[in-house]
Amino acid sequence: MSTVKGARARARTEITAAIKDEARRQLAKEGAAKLSLRAVARELGMVSSALYRYFPSRDELLTALITDAYDSLGEAAESAHEAVAGAEPLVRWTAVCEAVRAWALAHPHEYALIYGSPVPGYSAPRTTVPAAARVGLVLIGIVRDAHERGELAVPPLPPELLGEAGRMTAELAPGLPSEAGAALVAAWAQLFGLVGFELFGHFNRVVEDREPFFRHAVVRLAHGAGLRPARPEGPGALTERT
Repeated sequence: MSTVKGARARARTEITAAIKDEARRQLAKEGAAKLSLRAVARELGMVSSALYRYFPSRDELLTALITDAYDSLGEAAESAHEAVAGAEPLVRWTAVCEAVRAWALAHPHEYALIYGSPVPGYSAPRTTVPAAARVGLVLIGIVRDAHERGELAVPPLPPELLGEAGRMTAELAPGLPSEAGAALVAAWAQLFGLVGFELFGHFNRVVEDREPFFRHAVVRLAHGAGLRPARPEGPGALTERT
C-alpha cells in the first residue's frame, strides 16, 4: 500500500509541476491577466475537470506561481549572500542586489508577475508573504550585522518622519535604529525600481552601460542604509566616497 501511495504522490507532484510549467509558458506568451485554466488543460491534453483537482481556480494557480517566483528570487539572493558570507557588509549588500538583478533578467516574465502590473481581479493572499520577504530579510540581516558591530552610520531623519520610521522599524526590523528601518524600506523600493526600469524598457536610450550603473546605484542605497566600506579600496573601486 505504501508503494502505491508513493507512486500516487510522485504522479501528483509531476502533474502539478507540468501544470505550472505550462502556466509559465502562457505567462510569457499572453501575460498573467490572460492566464486560463482551460487553456493550460488543453495544452497538456487534460480535461478541465482533471486540472481543477490540482488547482481549483485560476487564482490558486496564480498564487502558486507567485510563491514559486518569490522563492526562486529569494534563493538566488540567499545563495549570493552565502557565497560572500565572510565579507564586509557593503560587499554582501552589493552581491545580493546584483543577484536580484541577474535573476530578474533571467526570469523576466516571473519578475513581471511579482513586481509588474497587478493582475485584474486578483489579490495575493497572506500566504505569499514569507516568500516575498526573503530578499528583504537578507538585506535587513546585513544591516543588523553592521549595527551589532558598531559600524552602522545611518543619516538622520527629519523630525516629522521619526514616528513613521519607528513604526516601520518595529514591524519590519526590530532592534535597529528607526533611521535604519526607514532607509531599508526606501532602499528596497529603489532596488526593485532600478530592476524594473531596466527590465521593462524605461532605461532605453537613457542608460546604456547598465551593469556598472546598477552597481553604483546600489552602493548609494547601501550608504543611505548606513553601510560604509570597512577599509580603503584601490584604484578603480566602484564604491563612492562622496
